[in-house]
Amino acid sequence: MTAFAPDSLVLNRKLPLWYQVSQSLRASILGRTPDASLRLPTEEQLAEHYGVSVLTMRQALKELETEGLISRHRRRGTFIEPGAQRGAPVRLLGSVDAIVAQQSGERTTVLGHGAGPVPGELAEFFGDAPEVVTYRRLRYDGDSGEPTNWAENAVRPELAARIDVADLERWPMTKVLRDVVGVKISRITDTVEARLADPVTAELLDVPLLSPILHYTGVTYDADGRVVDVARIRYRGDRFSFTVTVDAH
Repeated sequence: MTAFAPDSLVLNRKLPLWYQVSQSLRASILGRTPDASLRLPTEEQLAEHYGVSVLTMRQALKELETEGLISRHRRRGTFIEPGAQRGAPVRLLGSVDAIVAQQSGERTTVLGHGAGPVPGELAEFFGDAPEVVTYRRLRYDGDSGEPTNWAENAVRPELAARIDVADLERWPMTKVLRDVVGVKISRITDTVEARLADPVTAELLDVPLLSPILHYTGVTYDADGRVVDVARIRYRGDRFSFTVTVDAH
């Protein structure tokens, strides 16, 4: 049986390598196609793939095993758990792959998309663009089918022209921009705040009007320092928490 093929990863030496590898592998697992193999390559093969030591790879795999995404069997190998789903915490540690992993693993429906003038609240990010293409998506829990969050992505039109909407039902926008469109992402600035559910959010997430939600804003920059995407995601307050880990080195 052919082993599962994880995505590639450009390592940031300022962040813990095991964490970056675990985030990248998690994103690959949660974003896999239905017909993908459940068998992972060996520790040695994965270490070579990511350009890290076997010890670092073991630490990354241990993290995923603890989360219930994989199971390891002596002499048989390491396998993806068929029902592997992303956990509830919104947990970021300064890497693009962390954001991809956080946004992966749920069933996604594209509610609609279209071009229009830059919204006033986003003018500071798209000062040189007359319009943006906005994508609206609703995500559901893979087991219960319950809505968990909904997202709006404002993207530059020249990039949107190269996006296949079907890809947005499989992968997060960050992954589509980076791995499909080919945008060289330099950084993403995240803001998370507590808000109250407006009528649209209350209806889409099936929560009471004015109930607490987590409102996430992610601003994505390319290698030239231009904003290429602004994501605004509303998470159900009863389903998510937000955790940031700061590395001291």
